[in-house]
Amino acid sequence: MKLSALAVAVAVTATGPAAVAETAVDSASAARMAVAAARFLDALTPELRTRAALPFEDQGRLDWHYVPRERIGVSFKAMDDAQRAAARELMRSALSMTGASKVEQIMALETVLNEIEKGARPGLRDPLAYSIVIFGKPGAAADSAPWAWKIEGHHVALNFTGVNQQTAVTPAFLGSSPGKIPHGERAGMRVLAIEEDLGRELLASLDAEQRRAAIIADVAPADILAIPGRSIDEVDASGLAVASMTDDQRAIVERLLGTYAGNLQQELAEHELQRIAAAGIGNLRFAWMGGEQPGEGHYYRLSGPTFVIEYDNTQSGANHVHTVWRDRQRDFGRDLLKEHVEHGHGH
Repeated sequence: MKLSALAVAVAVTATGPAAVAETAVDSASAARMAVAAARFLDALTPELRTRAALPFEDQGRLDWHYVPRERIGVSFKAMDDAQRAAARELMRSALSMTGASKVEQIMALETVLNEIEKGARPGLRDPLAYSIVIFGKPGAAADSAPWAWKIEGHHVALNFTGVNQQTAVTPAFLGSSPGKIPHGERAGMRVLAIEEDLGRELLASLDAEQRRAAIIADVAPADILAIPGRSIDEVDASGLAVASMTDDQRAIVERLLGTYAGNLQQELAEHELQRIAAAGIGNLRFAWMGGEQPGEGHYYRLSGPTFVIEYDNTQSGANHVHTVWRDRQRDFGRDLLKEHVEHGHGH
C-alpha cells in the first residue's frame, strides 16, 4: 500500500468523510478473506480440517499469545506444500505484501535464534511451528454468521473477525528476536526497522517542553503493557498530545500509523485509519520510556480514544522487539458482535 494513500486516509477530519467510516463496510476484503479461508479448509485432509475448523464459540478464539507454546489449529509443519500455499493465500488475503513479508521473516528468525542458542532448545525454534485456525463458517454475505481466523506462533499473533461484511483486525502482534541479526549472511537485518526508526525520529523532533510531556519514565517496561489477558482499558492515553505537535511532527505520526496499518490489505488499512481520524488525530498521544540511544532498552506507544499501539525493545540486551496494535472497541470484533446481536442476528 502506498504511503500517500495512507496519509490521505489519516488526514480525513472527524466532521467530514471520516464520519462515514463507522458505517462503511469493507465487503471486498471480507469476501477475499472468506474465499481464501474456504479454499484453505478445502485443501486440508479430513483429519487436519477437524483440527483447523472450530466453532465460533470456542474459547480458543479469545486465547492469544506470542510466546512459544502448544497451539490449536494446524501448523505449517503438519501441512504439505499445497496446503502451505493455501495457508499463505489466506494470510495474503488479509495482509499487504509488506505485512506478509514481515510475518515470513519473523518465522524465519526461528532458525537464526536456533543458531544463536547453538541448538540449546531443540524442537522449540521451528520456523514451521506457526498455526492457523478458523472459527465458524467463512462467509462474506450480509446475512452470514460471524466467523474468525488467526495465525499464531512465536512473535506472531494476528486475529481477524468477520461480522456483517466488516472485519476486526486486532489484537495484532508482531515481534522480532533478534531485533537486529548480529552476524551471518543476514547480519544487520531488522524486520521491524521502520517501527523503531520512526519512533526515534519523532522523539528526536521534540523540543524541550514537548519532551517533558512525552517522556513519562526513565526506564522502559520489560514488555508491552497490553499483554494477553490484560484489559486494554488499563493502558491509558498518556504522553504528548498530537494536537501540541508541529505539522512536521504530525507527518511523522501519520507515517507511524501508516506503518502499522500498512501491514494490512489496503482496504482494511484505510478503514482503520479512517476510524482513527474520525476520533480526532489531535486526541492521540505519544509516550516514550527508557533510553534514547541504540542498545538501550526503550519503549513507546501511540494511543487514542479507539486504539493503542505499543513498541518495546528491552529484552536480550535491547535486541528483542515486541509490537502490538489493540483496539479499545473491536478486539476480537467485540463491538461489531454486540451490534450484530442487538440487531437480532443471534447470540
